[in-house]
Amino acid sequence: MENDTTNILPTDKHPTLRVVAMPSDTNASGDIFGGWIMSQVDIAGSICAIRRAHGRVATVAVNEFLFKKPVFVGDLISCYAEVEKVGTTSITVSVEVYAERDRIAEQCVKVTEALLTYVSVDENRQPQPVNK
Repeated sequence: MENDTTNILPTDKHPTLRVVAMPSDTNASGDIFGGWIMSQVDIAGSICAIRRAHGRVATVAVNEFLFKKPVFVGDLISCYAEVEKVGTTSITVSVEVYAERDRIAEQCVKVTEALLTYVSVDENRQPQPVNK
């Protein structure tokens, strides 16, 4: 998880998840609720982990979560997820989140970065080895 570049989306990656922040996602102050952003990050991270595990995963840890800038109603959120490490049953995923504030002018800022760990589970929700 690197730079805090403003006005640039990663050009060498494709977003795992994109969603527009809506009024129903706000906190009492009118900004987008941090829990909503955390949920989007977990969804994006799990998509990446599911692809790597070739099956079901469960979130077991949020190792790091940094809110760098606020998210506002109408922002287009792009979550970029990437596998960082694969263990016997676990998959650690980094997620970077960018907000496009004004899609016409393409104003874009990095708003969040996180590191999460998932565990590959079988149909009985028991840990199983990740196919390496």
